Amino acid sequence: MIKRTLYFGNPAYLKTSNEQLVIEMHDTGETKTAPIEDIGLLILDHQQITITQGLMAKLLANNVALITCDNTHHPVGLFLNLEGNTLQSQKFKAQIDASVPLKKQLWQQTITAKIENQANLLQQQREDAKFLFELARNVKSGDSENMEAQAAVYYWKTVFPKFLAFKRDREGPPPNNLLNYGYAILRATVARALIGSGLLPTLGIFHRNQYNAYCLADDIMEPYRPFVDKIVCDIIRMNGKFLELGPSMKKQLLGVPAMDVVLDGQKSPLLNAVQRTTASLVKCFEGKSRKILYPELL
Repeated sequence: MIKRTLYFGNPAYLKTSNEQLVIEMHDTGETKTAPIEDIGLLILDHQQITITQGLMAKLLANNVALITCDNTHHPVGLFLNLEGNTLQSQKFKAQIDASVPLKKQLWQQTITAKIENQANLLQQQREDAKFLFELARNVKSGDSENMEAQAAVYYWKTVFPKFLAFKRDREGPPPNNLLNYGYAILRATVARALIGSGLLPTLGIFHRNQYNAYCLADDIMEPYRPFVDKIVCDIIRMNGKFLELGPSMKKQLLGVPAMDVVLDGQKSPLLNAVQRTTASLVKCFEGKSRKILYPELL
């Protein structure tokens, strides 16, 4: 069963009773409940939401990713379980001891999958993707020739309609805001799966920023980014230049974990696919496999 993503954008009091999330809405006085075991992500997007320590403890015990947003309604905080796997210390050791050649091979696979998914999305937008497919075929160990950057230059010039004159910049004009929001949801989904697989999200295979607590999550989410881009393409198709982040757009982007993807020939929600990806990464670290499983954007 796919875990639910719950979003709260109004004043509310959140507590727990009998393994249930209890929601008391301030504006309507209505009370609702939801089984905690069914939740994957919980997003707090209002300055007047109160959450109890008891509920937070139960959310973490069920490996729920708790996301907080700032006063501009963008995700800024992520709260995760520190003990998501019964064999955690064993898996930590395998992750820490991973050799440099193995990490370079894993990064090669990661970038190849990312560029192929970017190319597939361009094809869906009826754009020429031959250049990206060629780059994907020539990614070397560790992406030593930086095919990722070469692909990004072409991809971002092409994937969105020309009237947007788009440049990818976190602080730039729309649809950068939509990408930022969608990637934050994706990052939390990946970090949650890494914890569940017994891995440290901090220790990346490529990303190494000393100030980044989620280097490995940023590595593993790369081939999944085009799935967020696909939703943003759909939003642009429906809204043109009117791309301020409103409730309907948030609802679409919050659907990222529930998107259907194909991984190793099997169709499943993205959240489940990410769990298979992180489980396959553990096998690579443990020497049981040399291939990390990534989805294909079809």
